[in-house]
Amino acid sequence: MKTERDFISLESFLKSIPGVHPSLGHGLENDGLWWVKFSIDIDNKLAWHVVQELGHVLNYLSVEERLPTVFKPVSPPPYMNGGPSEFLSWVIECSDSTFRPDTVAKWLEERLPQPVDDISQWGNDE
Repeated sequence: MKTERDFISLESFLKSIPGVHPSLGHGLENDGLWWVKFSIDIDNKLAWHVVQELGHVLNYLSVEERLPTVFKPVSPPPYMNGGPSEFLSWVIECSDSTFRPDTVAKWLEERLPQPVDDISQWGNDE
């Protein structure tokens, strides 16, 4: 059974990624499914590189064997709140109750630029 401690390594790793805001949220459903929600500074020059890397690993790492995760944008109604700088968030959802958040952290650590907090390791085509 997963507990709050299972999220520590994933949240810590996400906070070290350039442009990821340090304020994160997570949830654990009764059936063992879970999610982590965070924001990415869209004004950071690496923001779309971060989105691309996370999308690749979490959504489409392998055609034959995909992770049971989805990385996607989420937002409240823009007409009621405001623009993406304040209200666009990103969520990692897991559809397998046996796949743990700390396992996701390990997958990301092994596949994202290293060290992840070194901005010179991230692609910059702008």
